[in-house]
Amino acid sequence: MTSFFFIFRITLAWAIANTVLAITIGQTILSDRDSGGALLLLVLGAMAFAAVNAFSHVRRVRLLTGEVSGATLSSRQRRQIEVPFEAGETFDIIDAAIRDLPGAEQVDSARDSLQVRAKIRYLHPYRGGWLSRMTGHAGPSGNQVIVTVTPNGDAGSVTLICEPERWAWTDWFMVDAGANVENADAIGRAVARRVAERRRSEQAAAAQTATEKELTVAKLSLLHAQVEPHFLYNTLASAQLLTRSDPARADEMLGNLIAYLRNSLPRTDDAHSTLGKELERARAYLDILVIRMGPRLRLQVEVAAGLHAAPFPAMMLQTLVENAIKHGLEAKAGGGTVWIIARVHDGALALTVADDGRGLSGEGGGTGIGLRNVRERLRLAYGSAAGFTIVSNYPSGVAATISVPYTGPATTEARKHD
Repeated sequence: MTSFFFIFRITLAWAIANTVLAITIGQTILSDRDSGGALLLLVLGAMAFAAVNAFSHVRRVRLLTGEVSGATLSSRQRRQIEVPFEAGETFDIIDAAIRDLPGAEQVDSARDSLQVRAKIRYLHPYRGGWLSRMTGHAGPSGNQVIVTVTPNGDAGSVTLICEPERWAWTDWFMVDAGANVENADAIGRAVARRVAERRRSEQAAAAQTATEKELTVAKLSLLHAQVEPHFLYNTLASAQLLTRSDPARADEMLGNLIAYLRNSLPRTDDAHSTLGKELERARAYLDILVIRMGPRLRLQVEVAAGLHAAPFPAMMLQTLVENAIKHGLEAKAGGGTVWIIARVHDGALALTVADDGRGLSGEGGGTGIGLRNVRERLRLAYGSAAGFTIVSNYPSGVAATISVPYTGPATTEARKHD
């Protein structure tokens, strides 16, 4: 029924227009019976031509879209497309899709105003035949595309208009053989394809990042499983000597070693660790060294009790403490002090390990693999939300600080252990 009324409307419009034209030419022609007959044939011929043209339009629209409705039969198409990218990216996608459209001749794009206007050459779908040569001039000389992108939060809302380059009233007499519904669908498909490509690229990048993270976690698990041999040997050797001279201290050292090894068992998920657990591991390690180094090693811890439950990546505190001992205090004749300080500021938990040892200029600074591992793990776990800095500690030594996001309650309570 929609097809019938569409063809009838076009035919009737041509009949009325030709009748009015005949009346306008003059009464002399209409008064002549022969001329009147010729004029009637002209009107009927125009009506037949309009009906055939409209019928061809209906058939092609059905072929393109699979349905015939008032929206699909219209020569002027309006589409609303939601693109899940911010307005600038959406504009780039739309602009590229229009430039790749068949017949695109002139594309004027303004990125600041998020608008694109383009002229599309009319490609007659049935060119080459004698009928197309007869009716080809009945089609529009060209079409145009007008696009406006409206920011919609993190997405872009696209208003797409495809229409002939002629007055709107001419739609009563002329059709576009489905050219603009074809252009609108083509742009929609191009946008969908480009969005899918972006999604696949994002998924590939996410998969690569996940692989890198898994590799880093695997390396960390290996570090957990392979406790540093010389530290273990030295501790056991010291405990063996103390069993002869000071059994109580030997028992204390072995207890600390057990605590250290228990907290160093491999983990695959950093989220299961807390600042309290990491502090317990570091204290067990330092207590062993206090027994071995004696008064050459002093320890000060300033971590509020309320921060013990705060999530914190595993083994990072241990890495900083080991660096402070190995490269700062162990080689220093008089030894020194290690400070472990935790503070909350502007939504971030900052954990600092400082020493008054040989400092950044000291020899035997190591390979830096442990610190590079800390930086990489922070990047994979938190992106730009985490930070890691190493600075000189006045008047001597080094201060290393790890900052991670913190969402718990603020607290100023601190516990100090000398």
